Amino acid sequence: MASLSDWLQAARPKTLGAAVAPVFAGFFIGANLGGQPLAWPLLLCTLGSTLALQVATNWFNDALDFKQGKDTQARIGPRRITAAGVVKPGAVMLAGLLMLGLATLLSLPLISARGLPIVIIGLPSLWFCYGYTGGPAPLAYRGLGELFVILFFGLVAVTGSAFVQTGEWLVGGIVGGLQVGCLSTVLIAINNLRDIDEDRVTGKRTLAVRFGQGFARLEITLLTLLAYAVGYYWWEQDLNRAATLPMAVLPLGVFILLRLWLTPPGPAYNKLLALSGAQLLLFAALFCIALG
Repeated sequence: MASLSDWLQAARPKTLGAAVAPVFAGFFIGANLGGQPLAWPLLLCTLGSTLALQVATNWFNDALDFKQGKDTQARIGPRRITAAGVVKPGAVMLAGLLMLGLATLLSLPLISARGLPIVIIGLPSLWFCYGYTGGPAPLAYRGLGELFVILFFGLVAVTGSAFVQTGEWLVGGIVGGLQVGCLSTVLIAINNLRDIDEDRVTGKRTLAVRFGQGFARLEITLLTLLAYAVGYYWWEQDLNRAATLPMAVLPLGVFILLRLWLTPPGPAYNKLLALSGAQLLLFAALFCIALG
């Protein structure tokens, strides 16, 4: 029988920053640009809903990768509970569906406050939690995983959170969404580079598999630098601290890139993934402090 630790491991806690960072960034953007105090009840409901969506995505991925033969004995990433035989795929899929139900329940106050736009954002988000690795055209197997992350865990999540805070669609939400989305996408790009050999064997056509290690490293480098460079927008808006304070995390980003270029794909990339998750959270925290 699976323990609580097994389920938590399958939720991939190192990736959950990708759900936390855009919500806080979006709400702080909305509060600053909209001149309103933080709507804490709506923030907490949004945060709970996005965390539930992220966990559901990870659990679906755990089960579906095993069912479709994408996880093998050559895996060098964290243990998957389905592939390890700890939990049956059906049980993991059911747990993912329950998480989608929780995400929907937590979105009801958001729909009550902001109406139809939350439904329009929410329905595709629910589907792609499954469609990322399931359905007739799984995104992760076709090299579309990075696009999915930068759109949904960046632009949609940040602009949507800012909208929940203010009831308005803000240009600043798009800029902040691009910054957070780029750093979130670094996580999946490093993950795909780490797993390039296994993915090539199992037919998982990630960008790293399609275009090679050099392309993947260049992609991660450009995503990292773009996240910081786009911050110039905040300087132009006379929000100088929002442009400069997150730059304190850039040395960590440079360290990650140096190790990435100097280290061949393998278990050492698990540490780089953890550091990239820390980079995302620290960047978002300093950004929110600057806007607070």
